[in-house]
Amino acid sequence: LATGPRQNNGIFYEIRTHDIKPAKMKEFLEMVNKYLHFRTAHSELVGFWYSELGSLNKVLHIWKYDNFAHRTAVWHAVANDKDWQGKFMSAALPLIEKQHNEVAYLVPWCQLGKPSKEGGVYEWVTFQMKPGGPALWGEAFRAAINAHINTGYTKLIGVFHTEYGLLNTVHVLWWNESPDHRAAGRHSAHEDARVVAAVRDSVRFLESQQNVLLIPLQCSPLK
Repeated sequence: LATGPRQNNGIFYEIRTHDIKPAKMKEFLEMVNKYLHFRTAHSELVGFWYSELGSLNKVLHIWKYDNFAHRTAVWHAVANDKDWQGKFMSAALPLIEKQHNEVAYLVPWCQLGKPSKEGGVYEWVTFQMKPGGPALWGEAFRAAINAHINTGYTKLIGVFHTEYGLLNTVHVLWWNESPDHRAAGRHSAHEDARVVAAVRDSVRFLESQQNVLLIPLQCSPLK
């Protein structure tokens, strides 16, 4: 099955999620804020968050790579970075229960955005779509995203389509001024006939959906 158009360059994003032992979350986040600069010396970090609602004791971070050769070179350098390995990894690994990573591309019609201002909260929405890729559901999905953008209550940061990991997964990252601002906006959107129609068309291709409210760390480029 064809997946449809893709970006013209090799840039991709690695999405990493960690389950942290509940009693160790505070300690883990403090270590990340203190030592992450050793890791960001090797490659670009898009953002680093911890979950607040929808999933507990999780952290999510997104890294940008030019291509797979770039990622290989970065991980070789990271493995040999004595500061990162000695000060962070050796102490952090016992605090982690599970790790998961995905490789994803931005969909062709989306560029990575930034929030209107610092502060606020992020929403990570994961859509499991029917097999077939954007050639099957891409236009309907784009219309549903644009319908929400047009309401003006939320800011789109990025739309990522998986290449490694669970396929036909789309992650959408939104920014809102506050959870209450997001709730009010969603309420208005659900009463907007244009949004309702676009979503109704898109959900024909949807198998499941999960929403997580994310809080950015102090060290996160996206705040």
